Amino acid sequence: MVSAAFGATAARPKRRDDDPFKTGDFVVYPTHGVGKIDKIGSEVIAGHKLDLIYISFDENKMTLRVPVAQARVTGLRKLATPQVMAEVMTILAGRPKVSRLMWAKRAQEFQAKINSGDLKMVAEVCRDLQTAANGSAPSYSQRNLFELAIDRLAGEFAGVAGTDKADAIVQLTQKLVDGRSADQARSDGRAEKARADQADADSAQEGSVSLAPTSV
Repeated sequence: MVSAAFGATAARPKRRDDDPFKTGDFVVYPTHGVGKIDKIGSEVIAGHKLDLIYISFDENKMTLRVPVAQARVTGLRKLATPQVMAEVMTILAGRPKVSRLMWAKRAQEFQAKINSGDLKMVAEVCRDLQTAANGSAPSYSQRNLFELAIDRLAGEFAGVAGTDKADAIVQLTQKLVDGRSADQARSDGRAEKARADQADADSAQEGSVSLAPTSV
């Protein structure tokens, strides 16, 4: 990995102006969530001089070193824009996707979405794994994946909205609840309309029978 990183670094022109990452930026690393760039500097590793991005993650007291030349390949990115966050909120308010796959397969897909670093995919996991509107509780493994997804989502939401993570979780959870309530209301409305249409059809049928001529 070091040799590959060194080769990529050497192959790239040294154009610092094109580097989108700066010290002090909050960034997202797919498998760790939101971190802060402490510095960007050089370090000799296995005899090779590498330009590295040093990212700290306060929650787990970890520092990650990412080669500048491979930052994009690893999925490192800046925080989402407000526009993307608005799309995320729309996803959270949507109807959960129903899958017929076995849970083991679905769990793998959910984990892959969470680790993708794609905020919209993480929002889909939150939407699809939330507690059902009828109050039925998810399984232990479902709950763990949901909590991981909402935690990742809240970390970035807090950075974009300028709030703390606890408040972000409250807002995101409320959006999920509102979405389920609206979806339930729509379902109830469709069911009521179907009953009304059926009642009208039955009345029309009864009317046509009573008006039929009788044989003498």
